[in-house]
Amino acid sequence: MDKIKIMPCLDMKEGRVVKGVHFVDIKDAGDPVEHARFYQEEGADELAMLDIAATLENRTTRLEWVNNVSGVIDIPLTVGGGISSLDDIEQVLEAGADKVSMNSAAVKNPDLVKEAAKRYGPQSITVAIDARRNPEMPSGFELVISGGNKPVGKDAIDWAKQCQELGAGCLLPTSMDGDGTLKGYDIEFTRAIADAASLPIVASGGAGKLEDFYTAVIQGKANILLAASVFHFRTFRIRQVKEYLRDRGISVHL
Repeated sequence: MDKIKIMPCLDMKEGRVVKGVHFVDIKDAGDPVEHARFYQEEGADELAMLDIAATLENRTTRLEWVNNVSGVIDIPLTVGGGISSLDDIEQVLEAGADKVSMNSAAVKNPDLVKEAAKRYGPQSITVAIDARRNPEMPSGFELVISGGNKPVGKDAIDWAKQCQELGAGCLLPTSMDGDGTLKGYDIEFTRAIADAASLPIVASGGAGKLEDFYTAVIQGKANILLAASVFHFRTFRIRQVKEYLRDRGISVHL
């Protein structure tokens, strides 16, 4: 097994890190540059920064935020939010991101994934897949876009397979049912995505206990463990999570 990576996530709004529950009830969680610097020192393997209002406000990611955060870290930075064209991708990468994460724009224009992977390499392209439970879908999971506000009537697992075919290098599934709840990752959803695609899978949404990280690897088949609340509010240290996983036989970077 490859080493499992820990990825704190900075959800951004109005220049601040924020955290919500089920994508709403947003609360301030601090300064992004301070968090980024702290997480690198703590031993984070990667960092994510998502401009959560960009798509809803019909704009691209704020490049100054990318510049400010990328300037204080050496670990890979994935940036998402409002990225809807090759120009957007180019600007975000030039501002210091190593990877971009696309969601709504990829669903609306799948060719964007293909063109981006061809131009920048699959390793630079992550597709975020937000979903909610819907028994009318073949897999039981329906794709949602626009910050979780808009169901699109498409099966989320079918979309994951399509993303791999289009050339995405990584998938970041988030269950609307689990986001911010601290009740654990949606293992059923994470595992369904992992079983459907042979790409690195980022477990996202709901980590609250140390066991949640372990379960995401063993049962969810995740390669990268993303968390926000438990790191921002210092419930756990990154090293604490890594040592917990290592002591249970999971390979991590210490």
